[in-house]
Amino acid sequence: MNWSGLESLLSGVNKYSTAFGRIWLSMVFVFRVLVFVVAAQRVWGDESKDFVCNTRQPGCTNICYDHIFPISHIRLWALQLIFVTCPSLLVMAHVKVREGRDKKYVELHHGSHLYANPGKKRGGLWWTYLLSLVFKAGFDTAFLYLLYRIYHGYDLPRLSKCSLEPCPNTVDCFISRPTEKKIFMIFMVVSSALCIFMCICEMLYLIGKRISKLVKVRHENERVMFADQHELTTIAPPRSQYRRTDPTLGSQLSLNKGEKVKEGTTTTTL
Repeated sequence: MNWSGLESLLSGVNKYSTAFGRIWLSMVFVFRVLVFVVAAQRVWGDESKDFVCNTRQPGCTNICYDHIFPISHIRLWALQLIFVTCPSLLVMAHVKVREGRDKKYVELHHGSHLYANPGKKRGGLWWTYLLSLVFKAGFDTAFLYLLYRIYHGYDLPRLSKCSLEPCPNTVDCFISRPTEKKIFMIFMVVSSALCIFMCICEMLYLIGKRISKLVKVRHENERVMFADQHELTTIAPPRSQYRRTDPTLGSQLSLNKGEKVKEGTTTTTL
């Protein structure tokens, strides 16, 4: 399979992703795809040829191999990587649809745009992005559970016993390089768990940011409504209107005026 083509296709998702999404994509291609292509395929390339049972009964080895390995690890991981990376294409498809709508809107309305930024995670694109994260985390979790159920844990025993027909009795079967295969399997399981963790972190980040924005908008609306309800309709009167007047001020002025008149009369007599 041409994994480089898938990598180049998904690299375009980086421009629409958050920091958690970029880290997730780097982990997928560095710790999973690269390890899968370079090392894991070579380690599991001889699993059928070097699977040995201590019997010469025709068909017994093949039956025991099919019982111990119902599905190859390599094929299971290939399916897992395909299913996990495909939800990111939903985001790209949604952005392309937005860009097409915006282009038609510009042609009909003479330069006016329908979307300020088609790649901005708002409205339906936000839900598409969140849904893609749910799918990615869900697929990884489902494949980890499937691997656990098929092989009864994340371990490869050095010795397996098989008593299925046409084996004459219970035979001992051995796989090649069990320790090396176990290390690679644990590595793939841990990297899948880390990718699930990054998806959960990104979901919490998106939801928390959305809630914070809604609370901020609600608080702003309440502040505007409060200001509208308590808006002053009259201009405040001048401060002199509120100045206190002394009730004895009038009589005091009258007395002062009378004294001045009396003094004037006395001066004239002299």
